[in-house]
Amino acid sequence: MDHRDLLNLAYLRAFRLVAQTGSATRAAAALFRAQSAVTRSLQELEAAVGETLLERRPSGMLPTPAGRAVLLRCQRIFGELEELAQWCAARQSRRRTASGGTLPAFLLNTRRLQLFSALARHRHMPSAAQTLGLSQPAVSSAIRIMETGAGMPLFYRSPRGLLLTSEGETFLLHVRRALNELRHIPDDLAALRGTIQGYVTVGSLPLGRTLILPGAIARVAAQYPGVRIVTDESAYETLVAGLRAGDIDFVLGALRQNDASSGLVNERLMSEDIVVIARRGHPLAGASAGGLTLKDLISAQWILPRSQAPARGMFEAQFKRWKLKPPMPTVETADLAVIRGLLSQTDMLAAVSAQQLHYECESGQLVVMDIPLRNTRRDIGLTLRAGSTPSPAARALIDAIRLTVDRLGHEMRRA
Repeated sequence: MDHRDLLNLAYLRAFRLVAQTGSATRAAAALFRAQSAVTRSLQELEAAVGETLLERRPSGMLPTPAGRAVLLRCQRIFGELEELAQWCAARQSRRRTASGGTLPAFLLNTRRLQLFSALARHRHMPSAAQTLGLSQPAVSSAIRIMETGAGMPLFYRSPRGLLLTSEGETFLLHVRRALNELRHIPDDLAALRGTIQGYVTVGSLPLGRTLILPGAIARVAAQYPGVRIVTDESAYETLVAGLRAGDIDFVLGALRQNDASSGLVNERLMSEDIVVIARRGHPLAGASAGGLTLKDLISAQWILPRSQAPARGMFEAQFKRWKLKPPMPTVETADLAVIRGLLSQTDMLAAVSAQQLHYECESGQLVVMDIPLRNTRRDIGLTLRAGSTPSPAARALIDAIRLTVDRLGHEMRRA
């Protein structure tokens, strides 16, 4: 998440209630505040975003187009915070519901939520304080307010620093989602003015890295110079955790099965088969067409995906089908730089998608072995959080990815 100042949650709550009730007077009554305080909150919010969000009509105060865009994010932000408040209340065994007007005050301080998130990330109070330009006592005080409001400890001290309790982990997930929705508001408003800007973080799995993602990024960089793109090459499980929290906008690569309860949705873009690749001049690469069998490959040294990766299961199934013991890998990695280096310097073989080493095969540095593998087709596409509204920058990159895949499809058909 970027470190620019985020909008004031208390101002947004006042705006949301005015938009819902159509009246500053009714919103003030629901918030148990003076109408002048609610009006001032609206003025401060409009000054912060540089847009008029509400206009007075005979029927009441109605959101402008900019106001509707902010309201859409507000529904998600306060949906997360209200769910969090209800979860805290249930843990305290109090019969209390959190609705628009009764969201507890300890969840309405944007800076404090940022601080909580920073401390969870750094696990070190001085580092979290430095990140947000605060003193260490201010950090201690803020966390104490959070824990008192939540009614439970959120951190504990360990030799590895301040770690989240299991309740703290759940608390953090809601906070990060709310903050990530909050940071999209300025970019949503810029998009209404015709400017696509902001940060997009894409989880980049191996099958999308060589051709699809670079092509799409080049397209976005040329069209929208205000967009900043961050790629995250972590393992699938880590990327999905970031996706659920809203830290990652979407994941690109080989699709995994997601059931309805996962909270994730897949969009298939194309399919690829697994092939066996070796260096040019490899002793087995000169075998006559159709003359190479799986038996010939058992004693080779292999570079394979990790044991839990779907591609590894598909590879091993080739040997099991012929009652052969699958070879043990010499190296387990998904890192293309490592695979490329090993293939060019040794007689190792790699089982990968041809697209991953497209440029090396095209230049003749590496060759695809003439060995038929069956049922290794893998779907490549996008994984997103169900029901999420991607930021304008994320939407621009997703559109560019779709266009890049279409172009690749045409080129492959021509070839």
